[in-house]
Amino acid sequence: MRTIVKYLLSITAFCGLLVSFEKKPEFPVIYMIGDSTMADKSTRDHNQERGWGQMLPCLTDSRIKISNHAVNGRSSKSFRNEGRWEPIIEALRPGDYVFIQFGHNDEKSEREDLYADSRTDYRDNLKRYIAETRERGGIPILFTSIARRHFNDNGELIDTHGDYITAVFEVGRETGTPVIDMNSSTTAMILAVPQEDSKKFFMWVGSKEDNTHLNVYGGKVVAKLAADEIARTIPELAPFMPDIHSECYKEVDWFTETVWNKFKN
Repeated sequence: MRTIVKYLLSITAFCGLLVSFEKKPEFPVIYMIGDSTMADKSTRDHNQERGWGQMLPCLTDSRIKISNHAVNGRSSKSFRNEGRWEPIIEALRPGDYVFIQFGHNDEKSEREDLYADSRTDYRDNLKRYIAETRERGGIPILFTSIARRHFNDNGELIDTHGDYITAVFEVGRETGTPVIDMNSSTTAMILAVPQEDSKKFFMWVGSKEDNTHLNVYGGKVVAKLAADEIARTIPELAPFMPDIHSECYKEVDWFTETVWNKFKN
């Protein structure tokens, strides 16, 4: 009887060992929080608007899951106050990433529900997202806001974000958090072509004349710029993005190389 029991135990142990060998490695989830420039948009009724976060999966290895929670019209303040942060922090596992990009709506001083002063509340909100991500074992990454296509009468591109860009870099330094500078790369994107041609990235579609939100092509270009910089800044994610075999990569790589050359110079 003892011999039989020992035999069964050894078989059980061996099967357990096989299961452990066959267990697939777990890859991190990338959670994205931010505003409309990052958010997923409806594709119904031939809608051409896209957030760059919506286009990022087409440039990313499929083993990495991207969970985009960015929402139109939200700020670092309203995103939390509406309860949108809570389910993310509850789902977050050690080793998961949180990409944080707010600013466009934090700037709206006329909206009490959105406004966060760049010198105080905005910084505090970013620091709180960072701290709570780390408490769960997650990895926070800060992103500056993408540039608006705003030219003055002399044809000069005007920065509309001001101290909000500075604040992101300062919070990054103070907390030891990597910063992906989307403001600089998208500024270079706009300036890489003649002023009129730069409309092709934004929602100048039909009767719309929108210099803030991206169209399908602009979403792909900005997603590629983001993927390139993520790979440079976060070595652990470099094997997963950009996916050089994807159709998105083939479509926009030639142009983003031009942008990076202009950005570096």
